[in-house]
Amino acid sequence: MQIAKKGPWVDNFASQTKTVVGHNLEPTPWHFFPPKNFTDESRQALAFKIIQCAYLTCRYATANDAVASEDQLKERQRLLFSQTPETCPEFFKFIYRDLEPWAETRISNYHIMQAKQHAAFRVVIVEGRLYVDLYYACVQSRLMFTVWGLLQLLKRYPGMVPDVDMMFDCMDKPTIDRNEHASFPLPLFRYCTTEAHFDIPFPDWSFWGWPETNVEAWDEQFKDIKHGSQAQSWVQKIPRAFWKGNPDVEAPIRLELMNCNHPRKWGAQIIRQNWTEEAKSGFEQSKLSNQCTHRYKIYAEGYAWSVSLKYILSCGSLPLLISPQYEDFFSRGLIPKLNYWPVSPIDLCRSIKFAVDWGNTNPSEV
Repeated sequence: MQIAKKGPWVDNFASQTKTVVGHNLEPTPWHFFPPKNFTDESRQALAFKIIQCAYLTCRYATANDAVASEDQLKERQRLLFSQTPETCPEFFKFIYRDLEPWAETRISNYHIMQAKQHAAFRVVIVEGRLYVDLYYACVQSRLMFTVWGLLQLLKRYPGMVPDVDMMFDCMDKPTIDRNEHASFPLPLFRYCTTEAHFDIPFPDWSFWGWPETNVEAWDEQFKDIKHGSQAQSWVQKIPRAFWKGNPDVEAPIRLELMNCNHPRKWGAQIIRQNWTEEAKSGFEQSKLSNQCTHRYKIYAEGYAWSVSLKYILSCGSLPLLISPQYEDFFSRGLIPKLNYWPVSPIDLCRSIKFAVDWGNTNPSEV
């Protein structure tokens, strides 16, 4: 009660305490965006919760937060190692490619500190406990859900996650150029990379949720998409290509894609997504489970890579990927003409039309 009465002190505490919500963090200097807005009341409530959990008894914890017993840890480790194959699956070869720059030198504390100038936050895991050092704010709820994903990892594999120290950036484009940093590569995690960068890809925040666009965590979202997709067989779906998204993200390929919106001429339906209006209407027109009604789904990168790829692949439609420049942690394992149909950005509309016509003529191969 004494804490609650000290309004100015609590408010001052909230203004100085860094949190994963990022209410008092400055936007990253390499990508400016509007800061988050918090009311005085929300800052005070947040500060009270921080004080209580940090110095008193945290009544916000749940019974599910109990630490696993030693016997439970041993049993989980036994099950894990009993299911571990003798050789690492082919897909995981990319882990070696990502870490190859430090195979001989290893990663020192100096590497970490030099990477800090490109990072939004630092994650340290020691003996199963996670610590975060915050430098800059991240767009929307990216930081919070990324950290939440790491917490879920620790909860799922208690006592089995090794100690780690890593710098993380939450913006879209990779920054550690292989030519510029050839003599001293910097280890920096982010959501995507390219063959020309040292940046190490990490699953993006939307796997654990993206409330600003009404996207649920992957487990629930995937179930909804599969349910919507299975409402019609592939033959019953609309025999055209479909794309719905925001073209106003400094993405020339998306702007060009808007010119292909002609079902008869180009065999494509292209829809501009206005997220501001969607939020006002309760996201009724942007449900991913309702966007699996076409035989072909187009993937077009945005400012960099796009989180939409996993949802497109889940639809059961033939994915049409327009020459991706970026790769996330799983897209690197996709094989052209096996997992998707490659679409050339040169003469884009005709390339889409060719894919649609070929697919409609060869449904068994699709």
